[in-house]
Amino acid sequence: MALALYRKYRPATFAEVVGQEHVTDPLRTALSAGRINHAYLFSGPRGCGKTSSARIMARSLNCVEGPTQDPCGKCNSCKALAPEGSGSVDVTELDAASHGGVDDARELRDKAFYAPAESRYRVFIIDEAHMVTTQGFNALLKIVEEPPEHVIFIFATTEPDKVLTTIRSRTHHYPFRLIPPSSMRALLERNIAAEGVEVEPSVYPLVIRAGGGSARDTQSVLDQLLAGAGPEGVSYSRAVALLGVTDVALIDDMVDALATEDAATVFGTVEKLAEAGHDPRRFATDLLDRLRDLVLLRAVPDSAGGLVSAPEEELTRMVAQAERIGLGTLSRYADIVHNGLLEMRGATSPRLVLELLAARMLLPSVTDAEKALLARIERLERRATAPAAPVEGGVEPPMRATAEGKFSRPSQRAASAGPAPVAEAAEPAPSAAPPAASAGSAAASAGAGAVTSAAAASAAGPQSAESGTPAPAASGTPAAPPSDGGWSTPRTPGGGTPAPAAPAPAADGAMDAAAIRNIWPQLMTALRKFTGGRSLEAMLTQATVASVEGHALTLTHKSEPLSRRLSDQDNARKIAGALSDVLGGDWQVRCIHGNAPATPAARAQQAAPAPERSFTRQSAATAAPPAAAAPARPATPPPPVRLKVATSEPDIPLPPEPADEDDEDLYNEDASPAPPPPPPPPDQDPDELARKLISDHLGARPLD
Repeated sequence: MALALYRKYRPATFAEVVGQEHVTDPLRTALSAGRINHAYLFSGPRGCGKTSSARIMARSLNCVEGPTQDPCGKCNSCKALAPEGSGSVDVTELDAASHGGVDDARELRDKAFYAPAESRYRVFIIDEAHMVTTQGFNALLKIVEEPPEHVIFIFATTEPDKVLTTIRSRTHHYPFRLIPPSSMRALLERNIAAEGVEVEPSVYPLVIRAGGGSARDTQSVLDQLLAGAGPEGVSYSRAVALLGVTDVALIDDMVDALATEDAATVFGTVEKLAEAGHDPRRFATDLLDRLRDLVLLRAVPDSAGGLVSAPEEELTRMVAQAERIGLGTLSRYADIVHNGLLEMRGATSPRLVLELLAARMLLPSVTDAEKALLARIERLERRATAPAAPVEGGVEPPMRATAEGKFSRPSQRAASAGPAPVAEAAEPAPSAAPPAASAGSAAASAGAGAVTSAAAASAAGPQSAESGTPAPAASGTPAAPPSDGGWSTPRTPGGGTPAPAAPAPAADGAMDAAAIRNIWPQLMTALRKFTGGRSLEAMLTQATVASVEGHALTLTHKSEPLSRRLSDQDNARKIAGALSDVLGGDWQVRCIHGNAPATPAARAQQAAPAPERSFTRQSAATAAPPAAAAPARPATPPPPVRLKVATSEPDIPLPPEPADEDDEDLYNEDASPAPPPPPPPPDQDPDELARKLISDHLGARPLD
């Protein structure tokens, strides 16, 4: 019969004890100095070297060269107390699990008074000391407190709190600990080298994890693998199948799928797990271990090889996985799996619980918990920083229409239909022109706009014909910018086709505010193809172009709530997309709350029948007075001009327009002072009431 590894390689000296230097070093120093106590208490987890250290202590005390920290191994006492020795009559080892009663304690007390037969000390090793009954401890109390000079007690236990307090206070307590993975691996490699068996390096982490830090348990697991190894040695696949550990490939598939939010792969991995016959509880435990390693790798990048022990190839994959998943998301995953393990204890279908855990990890939006919110924020950050979709200026790139619904500018449609002559802008009339000439020019502009409105609406397509977009003016008429900075400026068709006038660039070649106002109707038309574009169009009727800096457009709005809605990231992205469709380039849009400049005194009038919905500015049809005779600006600005927008979708009604009187009240409410409170009625005046009471009850009359 083969000897078990934990018995075959049991340490014989304190120098051979692995991972307990905090205990062995003080004991060796005490032995060298000759400061020997009469009672010791060794406590700690199972299989960490408590009983072996007690035997080494007895061997060091009774060595002919001792007490010494390194027994000679040649004398009769050292040979008898060796790991494979026959034992000594002067060293008594008791198992308190079966000898913990009061009668056993009395027998041990009687033996303690006899002197040792051939050794220096009579040593009593009481294993599993927490199993001694209270009566047994009371029987030992006196002799443990004041033993003979040749008696030494060594108690070994896994639960020192259950040892009687009066006994524990009379001992030197040395707590043992679990053996760290690095020390455990060195121990296993020495044992494998002594056995002469080939073991794959990836097997060691599996064995160490299965042993749980106990040297005896770990060596027992390795002994089992060596017993079933073939001529080629212990392979990773054989170790995984024998130990019931989840294949690392399944763990990698699950983590990668969670990182990419691939629900099909996540639930497909659970299906593979069930087909392979793996235990869902063990898979959840191994997944929790992997999440722990990923948290450490993300929090402490230099923990590879120290805090996280794994083969080099697996460490590389784990580092890549930790970089793809945020720390908050990893912590949330670990909490979900940990709570799921508690739910699996009494579950009738552990696979169902595992699938529910996967669903919770994939859907952080199902709960309003803080960790779920943090996971959603990290998900948005990963999408925002993805190389495939860079974000510039804090605004998402504008959405483009599909090939079927691609927007084309009127000038592009006119160019595709045939070459159209480009109308040259006429020179504006000088400010010193006579009023009659100005009136005639304005009247001609109004007439030309009315004549060409129907053709412009029909050529621009159904959208412009039904939307009520202002019609362009005649090609030879100068289109002066409105005094209020409005956006209902007529456009100049070229050669009878509705080709919008090219926006006038600024002196440095960039677009200015006036050019943006000129193309505002085309911008409104382009905005309708976005989801919610018509609502945006309604909100933009009271907005004003404040400034244009490069490709950054700033709007102002009188209403603070609407200015905040227009500055929202989604609405700003849609407006920027409409600008990109009309003008090209990448735009950034923001809206601030402020007062708009003065608007015209009257609303725009339609110059054609209702079906065409064409509008003409009243200022273009009215003679402009000279600058010297211009009337003074009223103190209260008139209400702004609203563009009535018609829709081709009758099932989506626009918000109702307020009446003119409501507009006047709305915009003049803050400007007008509050009226004084009305005087109280005469019958409620205090003085009048007092005079009436005196006159009625006392007959008094007022003096003249």
